[in-house]
Amino acid sequence: MTISSSLNAGVAGLNANANRLATISDNIANSATYGYKRAQTDFHSVVIHGNSKTSYSAGGVRTTNFRLIDDRGPLIATTNPTDLAIDGRGFLAVTEASALNSSSGSYPISLVTTGSFRADSEGVLRTATGQVLMGWPANPDGSLNTYPRDTMAALEPVRINANQYVGNPTTQMRLGVNLPATDSVAGSAGTPHDLSVEYFGNLGTSEALEFTFTPTVPATGSSNTWTMQVRDSASGGAVIGEYVLTFNDTELGGGTLASVTATSGGAYDPATGAISLSVGGGTIALDIGELGEANGMTQLASTFSPVAISKNGTTVATLTSVEVDEKGFLYGVYDQGFTRRIYQLPVVDVPNPNGLIALNDQSYQISPESGPFYLWDAGDGPTGSTVGYSREESATDVAAELTQLIQTQRAYSSNAKVIQTVDEMLQETTNIKR
Repeated sequence: MTISSSLNAGVAGLNANANRLATISDNIANSATYGYKRAQTDFHSVVIHGNSKTSYSAGGVRTTNFRLIDDRGPLIATTNPTDLAIDGRGFLAVTEASALNSSSGSYPISLVTTGSFRADSEGVLRTATGQVLMGWPANPDGSLNTYPRDTMAALEPVRINANQYVGNPTTQMRLGVNLPATDSVAGSAGTPHDLSVEYFGNLGTSEALEFTFTPTVPATGSSNTWTMQVRDSASGGAVIGEYVLTFNDTELGGGTLASVTATSGGAYDPATGAISLSVGGGTIALDIGELGEANGMTQLASTFSPVAISKNGTTVATLTSVEVDEKGFLYGVYDQGFTRRIYQLPVVDVPNPNGLIALNDQSYQISPESGPFYLWDAGDGPTGSTVGYSREESATDVAAELTQLIQTQRAYSSNAKVIQTVDEMLQETTNIKR
């Protein structure tokens, strides 16, 4: 029994080291594979209980294989903005390109830590092996809806339409104008001052807000009061707002706004210094400055001077490129010089990454051993940030694998020697009969 158990232990040792050699071979073969997670074989002794005082039976060895998915390879820079990697814990959600043609509308999700995504003929971001990037679509204005974080049902294939024209209407405008203080004193002519400011409509058309500033001329002294009338070209030149502006003449804050009274149009918000103007097809937040602050409209003894006028919005624009920031937001970059959020790429995390099921092409699948998933904003909770222009290299350390290869080879040879020795001993036992 003792000799035969030695033989069985030697065979188990051969199998165990052959198993370890397979994982080492796989690791070395994938030392240049982006996102590869090294496989590992662990040895465990097997104990056969018998009468250990009189004889010993060798139990041999058994192995367990697992993949160290939570190991992270170093990140390297690339020239493609949609080469993506996670700098830390977490995964990107992908589906298979074959699922795009499914009539069910559902997409089987797998997880990756890195990928080189490029737009195909239909604008879908996918890798060369057919992994399609998944994300939450943004609204046309770049805002995001609230999506559940414990289901992937709301994720959609990320699609970039490079030939699509988009409008970029003006929604904010800042008006910094100095009104001459000498025009609001007794005896002045009270001549109105006109100002035209261009803005862009919902269809990319060029429109204009026409401002008229009329001083209130008192019988004596100074009124420090002006009437601001606003007309909109997109509304046929109709008056969309009229406001009475009163300015300070005190030692501190002289020339700044003291009060703003709306006689028509949207109300003035003293906390933000903004007026909501209803223009043709939308609204514009007009910032004329906060009360007591020299950051907007002023009345000083100088000329009529539009000193600080700014606005957002452009004419019709086309997409030129895309970029991903560290929060996982995918932005479209347009030829008119503005960017707009078009997708959010959540980062998927599970309690036990090493419990995921490994699939082809460095992708993984949720399993009972991995635990339930949760979709985080990149960089929140335990997850890392999303990095564009980057790939994650293989987690294989070739030097360490070669060292283990030498050890495995020696161990395999030693187990073969045990089998050879047992064979010789059995031969000697057979020779006793002769």
